[in-house]
Amino acid sequence: MNIGKRIDSRHFGSRTARRFPGGGLGAIALLLGLFLAQSVAFSTERAVPIAPPALDEPVAAASAHEESAVFAGGCFWGVQGVFQHVRGVKQAVSGYSGGQREAAHYETVSGGATGHAEAVQVEFDPTQVTYGQLLQVYFSVIHDPTQLDRQGPDSGPQYRSAVFPLNDTQRRVAQSYIAQLDKARAYPAPIVTKVEAFKGFYPAEFYHQNYLTQHPNSAYIALNDLPKVANLKRLFPNLYRDKPVLVPLAQ
Repeated sequence: MNIGKRIDSRHFGSRTARRFPGGGLGAIALLLGLFLAQSVAFSTERAVPIAPPALDEPVAAASAHEESAVFAGGCFWGVQGVFQHVRGVKQAVSGYSGGQREAAHYETVSGGATGHAEAVQVEFDPTQVTYGQLLQVYFSVIHDPTQLDRQGPDSGPQYRSAVFPLNDTQRRVAQSYIAQLDKARAYPAPIVTKVEAFKGFYPAEFYHQNYLTQHPNSAYIALNDLPKVANLKRLFPNLYRDKPVLVPLAQ
């Protein structure tokens, strides 16, 4: 599949490009200018230093050395890219969560009516990084939890802020942390992140996997996502690892 076409479809074709049916280089240049201007405006988001969760999963209770967690916080390219640089993460897969299996396809989810959010399933070793620490990274550097149904230049319920706990402990930790951050007024506006019921996770198409690593020169990635990786390194040096753990792709 032509990755360039996928990028155009993702950021122009579904919304802006349809306003220019005549096409042409002038229209493309105008679209690119509008996109870059919009991205620059939204990329002024800053990482927020926040306290760790007062309630976390007890590491000593971890009988296995692998656990799963699912997070949604805007375009999954950046969410996956940041988690792939977190020590203790064994794998981070872009996909869809919140809707039905049959609707878990990019073009369908992009319509905003499937119930799905672009999400990332994180497999991690809880003896190296806890669920609470992953939440701290998620709320601090991955996205802005005060934005409702949007992140940066992307808008719609598929870009909502949501966590999908896989067990009761994760649910309690997530709910407690959101309450803690709101009480501390860690952000200038209330947190809108929803703790949603986990209905399943469905991996996204192969061309969405490892996107940040494979396309660092993409304007979208450079403006919106690479700063998040830099913020991870700056704010969480003990959790940061330089070499990302990538999804093995069989194409």
